[in-house]
Amino acid sequence: MAELLLEVLSEEIPARMQARAVAELSRLLSDGIKELGLEFGSCNTFVTPRRLAVVIDELQTQTPDTSGERRGPRTDSPEKAVQGFLDSVGFELEDVEKRKTDKGEFYFVSIEKKGQETRDLLPNVVETALFNLPWPKSMRWADNNLRWVRPIKSLICLYDNEVLPVKFGPVKAGKHTQANRFLTHAVVEVNSFVDYKKSMEMGHVLIDPAERSSHIQASSEALCQEEGLVILKDPKLLEEVVGLVEWPVVLMGSIDKNFLELPPEVLTTTMRKNQKYFTLETRSGKLAPKFIFVANKQTPDAGEAIINGNERVLRARLADAKFFWEQDQLRTLTSRLPELKDITFHAQLGTVADKARKIEQLAIEIADISGADKDMVRSASHLAKADLSTGMVNEFADLQGVMGRYYALNDGEPDEVANAIAEHYAPKGPSDMCPTNPVSVALALADKIDTLVGFWAINEKPTGSKDPFALRRAALGVIRLVIENNLNLSLLTIFSTAWKEGGYKGDKDKVLNNLLSFFADRLRFFLKTDGIQHDFISAIFSKGSEDDFVRLLARVQALKNFIQSDDGANLLIAYKRAANILRIEEKKDGKNYDTLPDADLFELAQEKRLDALLDSVIDKISRNLADESYSEAMTQLSNLRVPTDDFFDKVTVNCEEASLRVNRLRLLSKIRNTMDKIADFSQIEGGEH
Repeated sequence: MAELLLEVLSEEIPARMQARAVAELSRLLSDGIKELGLEFGSCNTFVTPRRLAVVIDELQTQTPDTSGERRGPRTDSPEKAVQGFLDSVGFELEDVEKRKTDKGEFYFVSIEKKGQETRDLLPNVVETALFNLPWPKSMRWADNNLRWVRPIKSLICLYDNEVLPVKFGPVKAGKHTQANRFLTHAVVEVNSFVDYKKSMEMGHVLIDPAERSSHIQASSEALCQEEGLVILKDPKLLEEVVGLVEWPVVLMGSIDKNFLELPPEVLTTTMRKNQKYFTLETRSGKLAPKFIFVANKQTPDAGEAIINGNERVLRARLADAKFFWEQDQLRTLTSRLPELKDITFHAQLGTVADKARKIEQLAIEIADISGADKDMVRSASHLAKADLSTGMVNEFADLQGVMGRYYALNDGEPDEVANAIAEHYAPKGPSDMCPTNPVSVALALADKIDTLVGFWAINEKPTGSKDPFALRRAALGVIRLVIENNLNLSLLTIFSTAWKEGGYKGDKDKVLNNLLSFFADRLRFFLKTDGIQHDFISAIFSKGSEDDFVRLLARVQALKNFIQSDDGANLLIAYKRAANILRIEEKKDGKNYDTLPDADLFELAQEKRLDALLDSVIDKISRNLADESYSEAMTQLSNLRVPTDDFFDKVTVNCEEASLRVNRLRLLSKIRNTMDKIADFSQIEGGEH
């Protein structure tokens, strides 16, 4: 067993690309080794801003011997054909076996292939993996045609402690790499992974991102404890910072107290987005005049100069923010509305002023359903986008909505209006806060639905993994707003209003039904974590009339409970059996059997009983569905279980007498159609007989 160690040292790799890149490199190497028929123990990855490293241990030192048999031409074949076969396998005629088969006598040879040395095969595997490694963005440098995310400095490729003859563009593999370039100019010689990890750490490089993350967290908490502060948890920022440093040194800086007058969101956004600083709070939850940041080097002055430099940079940024904050409050949001005509929302969908007008009309209609005060909805919709013309939002785009709330309160607007302005972009993701105030809900729904209908109208829909306008996220936001606030909202009706307000052209019904199908896919995704099978949703959606997601979920839940019961599971089997018989016979006869059966033609008690019960159940189910009593409707279906079982046990559907056969097929169709009043049971998986 041997060890393979690969390190690619380059200039800084963007933090967002590191984890995926090293995972892909590991996959490509592992797949390449497996294709050779080689087995290995574990494959571990390590990544820093400047290096990707993979170590594979317990690797077989040679491929296994193989043996097999190959059949040649018939023994009476032309000499040329026989000789061609002999040449291809490298055998002489006297070494070939003749064997009789049921198709005649043929030549056979047994071929044994000796295993190859792993060290001879690995260079091609490594070079292929490096060449095929995908990058979101890559570049060429110097005078070579090689593409990589950043210029490569060196390669280590060791197999069993020896350098493999690997070449990637202008770089040849060796056993040397650089330590931390800020703390030492040392070139490190490596002979094994254990040696590599130890040498890197001595050279001020922690190759394991998990170790860097743990060190940052522990050091941050220690500094906070000394000051009696608490660090605001920010996993995404931590992950990004881990990808920016090879030797994390955690330091604490101070914020000038006069900047604490700014809204806390301004300070945290400035520190987080522009400077990658961690926000600190007091134990009472107030913003503290301190921040944590991570340097990539140790200094003789214990980081004093670095702290002073970072405080100076932050001071300049916050001074700009304070200027914008003070200047923006000199004008009302209403006075800014004309400027929205100069901001393009989308080339084909008009300006932000156009969008504000559309969502105002849409939100007022939704207000009737959400129970919101229409005057407040009108005010909030009117002002929702006004902060886009402020200096603060122009500088810090992430604060749109947030600043609108502060400026609305400064203008004397009611809390509900101001909060709706802040919350109308929410929820932005599955873990984001979902608005619950009726005014906020109406505005948030209007904004997202207007966006979705508009992009569908101009045929700018998500494709594959591409979703530049975050339309999947917008649809998920609508779903959460509707479901979490229990709103009985007809989506197609609201879509139609949005279409009308937008003045869109084209086949409205086709476009909006396509949008509803998109919502159905998003709903399946949303409900996946709740243990609700996608086929239950399809069974309800396929009825083609359900666009109220609250009502739909009630039907789905009732269907789920029914199918999970003994009666439901058995009735599903009966349904599938009836549907399969009908499908076969209708195809064979070239017609359907949806006509009601003739009661006078029933011969057996099981037929009569089932038909009579179906008549009763159909009437009750219709009333239950009209009353939205979906559990009651399922209860009615459960009454069919025993008579349906009896029917299949005692009645021969495809009997010899034609009239009886047709009548019984019509009775099967009646079973299918009765159950399909509630859901399309053919969409539900399982129940095969």
